[in-house]
Amino acid sequence: MTEPQRYESPLGTRYASPAMQRLWSAQQRAGIWRRLWLALAEEQRRLGLDIPNAAIVEMRAHLDDADLEAVRRYERRFRHDVMAHVHHFGDQAPAARSFLHLGATSCYVTDNAELIVMREALRMLLGRLTAVGRSLAEFAQRTREIPTVAYTHFQPAQLTTVGKRAVLWLQDFLLDAEALRDLVDGLPFRGCKGVTGTQATYLELFHGDHEKVLQLDRAVGNAFGFDTTVPVSGQTYTRKIDSRIVDTLGGIGQSAAKFGTDLRLLQHEGEVLEPSEADQIGSSAMPHKRNPMRAERICSLSRYLLAQQETAHYTAATQWLERTLDDSAIRRLALSDSFLAADAVLVLCTNVSAGLEYSEATIRRNVERVMPFMAIERWLMLGVEAGGDRQALHEVMRQHSREVSAAIAEGAPNDLLERLAGDEAFAALSAEQLKAEMDPLRYIGRAQQQVSEFLDGPVAQLLASLAAYDVTDGATVNV
Repeated sequence: MTEPQRYESPLGTRYASPAMQRLWSAQQRAGIWRRLWLALAEEQRRLGLDIPNAAIVEMRAHLDDADLEAVRRYERRFRHDVMAHVHHFGDQAPAARSFLHLGATSCYVTDNAELIVMREALRMLLGRLTAVGRSLAEFAQRTREIPTVAYTHFQPAQLTTVGKRAVLWLQDFLLDAEALRDLVDGLPFRGCKGVTGTQATYLELFHGDHEKVLQLDRAVGNAFGFDTTVPVSGQTYTRKIDSRIVDTLGGIGQSAAKFGTDLRLLQHEGEVLEPSEADQIGSSAMPHKRNPMRAERICSLSRYLLAQQETAHYTAATQWLERTLDDSAIRRLALSDSFLAADAVLVLCTNVSAGLEYSEATIRRNVERVMPFMAIERWLMLGVEAGGDRQALHEVMRQHSREVSAAIAEGAPNDLLERLAGDEAFAALSAEQLKAEMDPLRYIGRAQQQVSEFLDGPVAQLLASLAAYDVTDGATVNV
């Protein structure tokens, strides 16, 4: 039950999915810490330390029933969160009390648990990226042949297709998916490194047996599905790992913000629109408005996500020697917020990409409005072939184009074709000859083929390789 007098993060109450919130919850963390202590004790016992089986049995019986209020009482007394959990776990598993946390430092549970959570969170985000990729691929396939105005500097440049523009968004998200996959595959475990990373305490526990220390380090990592542990560390694993992860999440923010911004521009043009609920209100004052609310929220949350990169960079850069605690409070905020924000962004992107709408009539009208400008170069070539002087024709077309542009700004139609057809410089050409060059499909280059080649090649291969990362939590958008 929530307490109305206490602050609640909007990432939790409005934006991030329940599944991602559970991963970063205090109860989840307590369960992982207990599993880490159990794995440590099991491997220490297997390697010869005199830890009774009853200790293992009792620890196993209490992996998921931590009483967080009891932990808070201990923390108020000891002013140490890890030791508060150790004492509470010892109360529930008294046979294990003497052996809990043996040889470990706080970072054994905190750092390793964060790596476990981040790996699972990265896998979840991979699933969300896969869902976005599939939706955009389907939209691109469906619209690959529809000519639309392409812009540079948000000024009409040439023609492309709706589907070609969509695969530009898709390509960005798939680059993020590849980066996340590489992170998941290569993420190391901190392992059992001790107070300053020298493993001195473990070496003492095993009476100088270096091989047993190495086996303990590897075995605990393997127990949690990690193939490798960091080869060297101080008390903490290098915070450059966090920085690398948050940078990759920032990449999602880049792609999502680009997607959201483009969609906002296109919705202004009336060409491509985000989905809208039947009873959705766009404005409290202006009932007619259909605002790109979700695209705007994508951009807003992406901005927050991108800002977390600076925090991770500074944290990695300011660590002292083998350990300093100024990384602790900031990481409690920045790591969870980065993942919750990335999750929220991708939930929105999934919703929007799966429900994208487009107005073919509006797209066609916008193409027709600029089509004479698109045909200028072809008309120039026709005029030269008919015996005209290229430079003289160019000047005639420049003057008419300027006049037409000014007239369009005042609301007039684009009558460049009619003006040129009536100019004596183009007397050798008929209006029908000029009009024949106005088919938009002649101006889209290889856009349609590029879409098919991209979807059938790199996209199909990558999505197939990511098929195992499925999103089944039913995350919905808070409209």
